[in-house]
Amino acid sequence: MNGLNSIVSAMTNPAALKVTVETLGFQHLDLEVTVPRVVIFRDAIVDLFDMEMGARFTSKARSGLMSILNYVGGAYIYIRREYAGRIKIISTSWRTANNKVADITEADDEAAGEGEPADQEGDKQEEKQQSGSSSGEHAQRTRTGLSGLRASGEANNANVMKVPTTFNEMFMFNQAVMGFGNSTWMQMILEQFDAMVMNVANSYRLQEECDTLSLTLAKHKGNINLSEFKAVMMASLRSLVPKQWNSDHEVAWIWLWENVERMLKALMGKPQVQEKALDRLILSLTEESVNYLRREVYKRFFALAPAGQDYFKQSTTRLYWIADKIVEMTIEIYREPKKMVEDISALGLRHVGYAIPTEFFAPFVSGAVDVVRAMTTDEAAEDAFRWS
Repeated sequence: MNGLNSIVSAMTNPAALKVTVETLGFQHLDLEVTVPRVVIFRDAIVDLFDMEMGARFTSKARSGLMSILNYVGGAYIYIRREYAGRIKIISTSWRTANNKVADITEADDEAAGEGEPADQEGDKQEEKQQSGSSSGEHAQRTRTGLSGLRASGEANNANVMKVPTTFNEMFMFNQAVMGFGNSTWMQMILEQFDAMVMNVANSYRLQEECDTLSLTLAKHKGNINLSEFKAVMMASLRSLVPKQWNSDHEVAWIWLWENVERMLKALMGKPQVQEKALDRLILSLTEESVNYLRREVYKRFFALAPAGQDYFKQSTTRLYWIADKIVEMTIEIYREPKKMVEDISALGLRHVGYAIPTEFFAPFVSGAVDVVRAMTTDEAAEDAFRWS
């Protein structure tokens, strides 16, 4: 409903509405939006308004709501169809920029080298033996020559610059050259940029990357100008993909960054406020309220998803410990985002064998949020708990 709310709020401003719909369309790239599905969704929303508002939902209101939903649905279909080419350009140029094609070629060459015939190995060994008698003399001349060069200072350059061959190397080089060496926040984005690019067609994963990145950026003290990262990024890509680079590449990469930038800006400033609100809520919990939370989380979850009881057969003490751990993790994700992402990933891997259906995740979260809502009137704390 947040997406629908943002669309309706921007209806009086065509430019803002276009940006909002493009952003939402970008976040739905991995979903196959079709005309029949748009009609089903539109009719469901209109019927809901009709049921909730009754006579207040006039024919003009119905027509207007249907028109805006038709526009949004058509935009989603257009974006998915037209922007598929951009995703392909981003994917191929990213592999080139990171020299992944060359890595594959080198691996093939090494594999071919390992299979050399035995007689070639014997010939090489014989050549080594024949050249062994003169190797001592050659080594002596080499040492003498090198000593002379070192003495004259002509060839003792230990700080020879390495030519950047990957995006990260080229980015850091250009960052220094363009005068952004003190912008340490760029390294935070650079660490997650590969995951963001590789998941450009997976809206949920890309949103998660932006979410965790926003938590990391919230720890940076100082100004963050995302347009500076864009400038360095584009300069690096042009240098690494010179042969294939054209106007289509320019448009595709700018499109990607503008969407990522919008998602990051929408979250900037929020993690600090949410962390304080959630921390305030947790510290205010009494022993009685903690026990209430422990019990109610499972009661509401089992009410929403009765089949979930088959996966929670531990003792009450263990279930309470799990509930406590969940609350602890919701605040720790704000404090130590990198560490918590690693810990949660490791926890997920350890639980793969349990084969928990992902359909249970949403009702579990809904149940937990409902409990917290009943325990506080602080909307900021509730929002912080829901988000984390």
